Amino acid sequence: MSQKIQGLHHITAVSGPPQENYDFYRNTLGLRFIKKTINFDDPFTYHLYYGNHNASPGSAITFFPWQHVVQGKPNTGEATVVQYTIPKGSMDFWEERLRELNVNPGNSYNRFGFTHLPFTDNDGMKIELVEDEKGGSLETKGYGGVPDKHAIRGFFGTTLSLADTGATAEILKEFGWKEKGTEDGDIRYSSEPDNGLGRYVDLRKEPGLDGHFGKSSIHHIAFRVPDDDAQAYWRETIQKMGFEITPVKDRDYFRSIYFREPGGVLFEIATDIPGFDADEPFEKLGESLQLPAWYKKYRDEIEQRLPELKVL
Repeated sequence: MSQKIQGLHHITAVSGPPQENYDFYRNTLGLRFIKKTINFDDPFTYHLYYGNHNASPGSAITFFPWQHVVQGKPNTGEATVVQYTIPKGSMDFWEERLRELNVNPGNSYNRFGFTHLPFTDNDGMKIELVEDEKGGSLETKGYGGVPDKHAIRGFFGTTLSLADTGATAEILKEFGWKEKGTEDGDIRYSSEPDNGLGRYVDLRKEPGLDGHFGKSSIHHIAFRVPDDDAQAYWRETIQKMGFEITPVKDRDYFRSIYFREPGGVLFEIATDIPGFDADEPFEKLGESLQLPAWYKKYRDEIEQRLPELKVL
């Protein structure tokens, strides 16, 4: 029996130094800092997570902050825009706030019936804030001086830059997503998860991008499933479609499988369980360095070699 992919779970990108990353996402965008851990494959590099106050699936952006990484540039075969949901009536607040903090947003524009406000983060990654009545109605709290009523709720969606959109569209259809239309060359696909977060993926035909991976690049996008059984169903389904897909990897806060879709974007399917409070209380998320079990005996060395990160 077919099971729909519910929406986005998280997005993972590469940043520059961790303090600058923290200052932007926590203190400028007002997201909650929900996890300070390490790259499981590179233990002397942080893996930092930010989300809404509830640490909901569909709200978490995560970063590998590499100190000396080259500047990235958007490339064909990558996710190139992160879209965040804000409540209806919050656009004026965000335009004023971003200008006051020298972020300098572009002009807002309407697409598919939604108002988008484009800007870039401190490393140059493209972000858009989108007024959305459904996702914007979710309860959360703002950080860094952002009032709760204007706080980012989580993801609206993402944009994929592709040489050709056809094969990627077929994958999204297999996921159970529906085409919502075409506007200015973008094709929007939609899921309808219960919480209204991360329910859009825009396919943009950009075959000529001559970029490269580095700081500001999106490493992968993760779609959400509720549990291990749903993930096992999708792993088998994707294998039958002829794609190479990884074994299940335990990421402590979710379990993951990965495959590269036909357009070149790395897709992950992640479980909602066990959640970001698996190793620390909800009230204390992000307050201390969390390590996977196999690295705990190296805590002293890891803490000494990680760069300083001051969190509030």
